[in-house]
Amino acid sequence: MKIVSACLMGCECRYDQKDNLVNEIKQLVQDGKAIPVCPEQLGGLPTPRNPAEIVGGDGFDVLDGKATVIDNQGNDVTEQFLQGARQALHMAQALCATEAILKERSPSCGSGMIYNGTFSGTKQKGVGVTAALLIRHGIHVSSEEMMN
Repeated sequence: MKIVSACLMGCECRYDQKDNLVNEIKQLVQDGKAIPVCPEQLGGLPTPRNPAEIVGGDGFDVLDGKATVIDNQGNDVTEQFLQGARQALHMAQALCATEAILKERSPSCGSGMIYNGTFSGTKQKGVGVTAALLIRHGIHVSSEEMMN
């Protein structure tokens, strides 16, 4: 079993209430091979919501208390991102999921690249908060961009 970012299977749960539909991921869910999760919604954030970026590092740094997640209005949403990551991990563990396919560049789900916290569109290497927590618990994390 896999978990996947819900936006990748067509759920309009992105910050801007849009999706990032990838038909192959939608098919995985329809075939019962994957379960969709949206860590930001699981953490209690509404949809739509202000865009957020990790400031001061990446998801591992957020887990370690060395970085924060701030929205574009200056609100600290770190706790909601941490809560969403914990909920996604709980779901993955309950399903005995060994793999996650998550949305690249997301502050929750990015598995290789995230935005750098300046809201300038600049990307940096790093992972999102949920991706970091899943990795720390032995779940293989990849992005939709790594699919064949």
